[in-house]
Amino acid sequence: MNVVRKTLFYGLVILIFVWCVFPLYWAFVSSIKPDRDLFEKNPTFIPRRITFENYVKVFKERPFHVNIKNSIIVAGVTTILSLAVGSLSAYSIARIKFRGKKIVMSLILSVSMFPQISILGSIFLILRALKLINTYTGLILPYTAMNIPLTVWVLQNFFRELPKEIEEAAFIDGASKFRTLWSIVLPMSAPGLVATGLLTFIASWNEFLFALTFMQRPNLYTVPVAIALFKGASQYEIPWGQLMAAAVVVTMPLVILVLIFQNRIIAGLSAGAMKG
Repeated sequence: MNVVRKTLFYGLVILIFVWCVFPLYWAFVSSIKPDRDLFEKNPTFIPRRITFENYVKVFKERPFHVNIKNSIIVAGVTTILSLAVGSLSAYSIARIKFRGKKIVMSLILSVSMFPQISILGSIFLILRALKLINTYTGLILPYTAMNIPLTVWVLQNFFRELPKEIEEAAFIDGASKFRTLWSIVLPMSAPGLVATGLLTFIASWNEFLFALTFMQRPNLYTVPVAIALFKGASQYEIPWGQLMAAAVVVTMPLVILVLIFQNRIIAGLSAGAMKG
């Protein structure tokens, strides 16, 4: 019976692994194939001919490096702001006793459940009135507002389970609440901060709808919008090889980051889930 369970378990793990990894592998294989090999009748999992022409074209024929810079700026600033505001809010909720705390947390969580399309028009009108369309700020503010609920929800669970004795000792020594948060609580909460920071960065990096609506100039497109609007030599041609190359370029850094910080991500998320 144990052998059957182990066989089913490892079979399921292998199936999930293939399901998750195969799209990335296929994108990489397609990106290094010549264009004429992409439409062959019997496609192969291992390319017969290898070329990096698609990667060269992505950066030579298009301002893709500018799109990457836009995404780094928007996602990076959004992550910093979300962690800054979210950590303060989460620490207050975790440590200060007040009536209606559960209601507040429910409201914070419910904000993240709104479909983007339902608030797109209202946000566009507000940003247009503030003259923030086609600006980094016009994209960073909605991204931050959308990511703060997740940041607060995860971090308050993490802060709540930290030992209060250390904070009380800091108060006795004359440290203010902000100094205690900055010097003691945040360093102890590194796994939670890394986990929420990476989740925020990835969500902002991959967001498409707001970026497509609020950034209407090609030199301000973020990576998802730029890839979606790739055009071939003619109006009806889709440059699949370049699309795959661009997808690999923007996906691999995220994969590497997750692999590097996977232990902290697991520690942060599991601590918030189990102790919350």
